[in-house]
Amino acid sequence: MPQHLEEKLKLVPLKPGCYLMKDKNGTVIYVGKSKQLRNRIRSYFTGAHDQKTQRLVMEIRDFEYIVTKSEIDALILEMNLIKKYDPKYNVMLKDDKSYPYLKITNERHPRLIITRKLKKDGGKYFGPYTNVIAARETKKLLDRMYPLRKCNNKPGDYCLYYHLGQCLACGDEEVPIETYEKITREIAKFLQGGYRDVKKQLMAKMLEASEQLNFERARELRDQIQHIEAVMEQQKVMLNEKVDIDVFGYAYNKGWMCIQVFYVRNGKLIERDVSFFPFFSEPEDAFISFIGQFYLHHNNLKPKQIIVPIGTDVELLQGLLEIDVHTPFRGKKRDLVELAQKNADIALEEKFSLIELDEARTIRAVERLGDILGIETPYRIEAFDNSNIQGIDPVSAMVVFIDGRPKKSEYRKYKIRDVEGPDDYETMREVIRRRYKRVLLEKLPLPDLILVDGGKGQISAARDVLENELGLSIPLGGIVKDDKHKTANLLFGDPPEIVELGRRSNEFYLIQRIQEEVHRFAIQFHRQVRGKSFIQSELDKIEGIGPKRRKLLLSHFRSIDKLREASVEDITKLGIPKRVAENVIQSLNKDEQ
Repeated sequence: MPQHLEEKLKLVPLKPGCYLMKDKNGTVIYVGKSKQLRNRIRSYFTGAHDQKTQRLVMEIRDFEYIVTKSEIDALILEMNLIKKYDPKYNVMLKDDKSYPYLKITNERHPRLIITRKLKKDGGKYFGPYTNVIAARETKKLLDRMYPLRKCNNKPGDYCLYYHLGQCLACGDEEVPIETYEKITREIAKFLQGGYRDVKKQLMAKMLEASEQLNFERARELRDQIQHIEAVMEQQKVMLNEKVDIDVFGYAYNKGWMCIQVFYVRNGKLIERDVSFFPFFSEPEDAFISFIGQFYLHHNNLKPKQIIVPIGTDVELLQGLLEIDVHTPFRGKKRDLVELAQKNADIALEEKFSLIELDEARTIRAVERLGDILGIETPYRIEAFDNSNIQGIDPVSAMVVFIDGRPKKSEYRKYKIRDVEGPDDYETMREVIRRRYKRVLLEKLPLPDLILVDGGKGQISAARDVLENELGLSIPLGGIVKDDKHKTANLLFGDPPEIVELGRRSNEFYLIQRIQEEVHRFAIQFHRQVRGKSFIQSELDKIEGIGPKRRKLLLSHFRSIDKLREASVEDITKLGIPKRVAENVIQSLNKDEQ
C-alpha cells in the first residue's frame, strides 16, 4: 500500500458508511459500503485477491469515505453515489434495464399499449416481461380479442381494425364507459389466469361454427385458441397465494456473480431475469446492493413480497425497500428459492467460458498491450482517423475504447476548418489541437494512449501539437494499413518503430478493432457531410431558393431522393410559394426524365 494511503487509512473510523475509490485522474471508479469502514478499505490493500479485484486495486490512487448512522443509511447512500458517479467497477448496478409492461391507459377510449415507463396516471399495468417478444405476442393476442382503441380517428372515420371488429372508438355511436370497464376487467382476468375460461368459450364457438359449416370462422377461432396456448399456457401455477412476489437466488465463483429473479404474478411464474457481473466486496453485500439498485434503476413496480435465500440480511432489506422480505425454510416458496439458486449455479457455469473469452479479448488484451509498449495499462484509448476525397469536405473522427470496449457516447466528429486541400498532416494537427484543448479546458479525463490512423508523419504531427503546443506527455502510436487497407502494424516510440504483435494475439485483434471502428465512424460522417453538400449545391442552382428556404427543405426532407419524390403540395405546405416549389420539382427531376 502506498505510504500516503496507509497514513490516511489510520484516520478511518470503525463505523458504518460508504467509501469511494479514485484513479490517477481523481475519477471515482468504485463505490462500496461497509459496517466497519476501516476494515473494509484495508482489505483491498492486504492479502490475496482474485484477478478482478487486483485489477481494481491497481487503479486506486486515493479514496474518500462518508460515515453514516446505520448500515441502512450506508446502503441508501451507496445507491445514490453510484447513480451520481456511475463508477466503472460498479457494473452490476449500472445496467439500467427497464422491462416492458402491458398497460391499459386511463382515457375515455382506453388503449392497450406496451410501455417501459411506470407512472401514477391511473393506468393498469401488467408484467413485467423480461422478454419483449412475449409482451408483443400477448398484446397481439389481446388486440384480436378485445376491441379497445387502435387508432386516433374521429367517430365515423372507420379504421381497418373497426372493420375487423377490433376497435370500437371510431364507430358512429358513442361507446359507453361501462363497456370499456367490462373489457378492462376481462383483460385483467385473462392476464391473471382467466385465459383458460376464454379458451373454453372459444372452443364452444369453434364447434358451433363448424356445425353451421362456417369453416372460415371456425379456422379463425382455432388459430386464436392455438395462439392462447402458445403465449399463455407456458405460465405454470407455482403458489396458491394470489399475490405478486419476486424471488431472488444467486451464485458466485471466481469473482463473478449470477442473480436470477423469478416474477410470480397472481400465483404464476410469468418471467425470469438473469444478471451476470463481477463483484469486489463480500458476496452477501453485493447481493443486497444489487437488490437495492434493482428497484431503484429498473423502474419495476415493487411486489407485495420478495423472497431471498437463507442468510440474507432480511432486516436490512426491509428497512431499505419498505416491503415484506421473507426467507422461507419450507414449502413451495423454499422450492422457488432453491430453483432460482440452482438456475443461477447452472447459468454461471455456462457463462464462464464466454466471460473468459470476452476478458481475454478486452481488458487482458489492454493489460498485455501496456506491458508490450512499456507504459501503464491503457484503460482509456482514443483513436483518430481523417476522411476526404481529394481534399473535398475533409472531416476527422475520434473513437474511445475503455477497458478494450467501445464507448460510443464519447465518440466525436470534427469538420476540418483551417486546412485547404488534401493535407493529412495538417488535418491531424488541427483535430488533435481542438480535442485536447477542450480536454484541458473542461478538465476531461486524459487518455492513457492515443492512436492515429497513419504512419510516422501523422504521429509526428500529433506529437508536435501535444508536447510543444499543449505541454502534454501522452503515449502516442500509429496504426499502419497494408495494400488491402487492413491493419498491418502498430508504430510506437520516439522515433516510431514497428511493435511486434502476434497476428493471432488478442492485442493485435484489439488494435484491429479500434482501427476498423474509427475508420467506419469517419467514413460514415464523411458521407453525411458529402450528402448534405451535394443537396445544398443542387438547391443553390434553383431560382427562388435562398439560404433560409434551403435550410427549411434540408431539415424537412433530409435527402435529395426524398425531395425528388415530393409533390408540389408537399413543398408548399412548408410555406414556400407554388412557383418556387414547381421550380424545385422540375430542376431536381430533369435528369430523371
